[in-house]
Amino acid sequence: MSSALRSILANRLRSILTILGIVIGVTSVILLISLVSGLNSFITSQIEGLGSNLIFVIPGRIGGSRSPGGIQANRLILQDATNLQKQLLDQAKVSAVVQRTSTLKYNNKLDRGVAIFGVQGNYPDIISVKLTSGKFFNDSEANSGRKVVVIGPTVASTLFGLTSPIGQSVDIGGLKYKVIGLTKSRGSTFGIDQDNSVLIPLTAAQKQFGLDRLNTIYISANNSEQVRKVQAEATSILKKRLSEDDFSVQTQEQTLSTISQITSVLSLALGGIAAISLIVGGIGIMNIMLVSVTERTKEIGLRKALGARPTDIRNQFLIEAITLSGLGGLIGITLGISLSLIIGLFLTTTITWWSIVLSFGFSTLVGILFGVMPAIRAARLNPIQALRYE
Repeated sequence: MSSALRSILANRLRSILTILGIVIGVTSVILLISLVSGLNSFITSQIEGLGSNLIFVIPGRIGGSRSPGGIQANRLILQDATNLQKQLLDQAKVSAVVQRTSTLKYNNKLDRGVAIFGVQGNYPDIISVKLTSGKFFNDSEANSGRKVVVIGPTVASTLFGLTSPIGQSVDIGGLKYKVIGLTKSRGSTFGIDQDNSVLIPLTAAQKQFGLDRLNTIYISANNSEQVRKVQAEATSILKKRLSEDDFSVQTQEQTLSTISQITSVLSLALGGIAAISLIVGGIGIMNIMLVSVTERTKEIGLRKALGARPTDIRNQFLIEAITLSGLGGLIGITLGISLSLIIGLFLTTTITWWSIVLSFGFSTLVGILFGVMPAIRAARLNPIQALRYE
């Protein structure tokens, strides 16, 4: 062990360059998996935060057939939401949603790229919308298409600064809307500001932006025991007008399961790509160890002449390879965790214990696998020929 460490320290620059591939690989695995895990945690919290007993109706069938252009056509219309509300009246609440992006203006101030959500008056009863001031528009205001708006904190800050926005009028796509409410902050993640959005009556949004198709229909079952039953009945109701490929009815649980499956596959894929760096690093270790065997041929011959066994020689070079990969793994873990914590200040990241164990275990395995051949080669050297080697 001591001779192996002395050899590594005697060639510091070469040792550093040798473990660089391992460091990059381990760092990449931990960092990429922490980003994907963070994305999964954020989406999960967002969906769970929408409310309880939720069912989502979205355009197109998940995993279903697509049009020649690769995009599933959206056939969901307001009448579908109306039919669901009428027939599920005693079992659930229903709210339709459309979405568009537009620019908001107040006096000479602009807020570009604001997410505009057209919703119905019962939206807060289904989706957890919390207000810090003002009120939400009621069914009467929503159905009549009144130009009222509930805005997010970012919009309020950009357009009004420290002034209260309640009662003020903002320009949305060329039309004036009266601000009647301000939502509670939801924060920003993955570069998307969740507070840079506004809620306006569905009918007003459809008329202004010419939207006759719905982005989503939210259904909230009256209790958790009825969720599956409501899902089945909603599917049956929609099938009267639409085909199976025109829509998907997903419960909150199913949606979270689907997201978890997607992010798991994404974690494996990105982790696999990052692991290529570990393999490259392993090849680097093998090449350097082979060079080291050649450089120390006389030393090996002398040790054997003095009684060193082939296993002693083999173990020395194997320990060197494992030490290099293990050291690279430890540095990579430290760097990966540090970068994840730094990025976590701006994006959502989640450092998982299994990614640390996996990356370090794989780096150690790489050291063993790629160190075996040089170690065996060194152990098999003939002592007489090794002493005569020039």
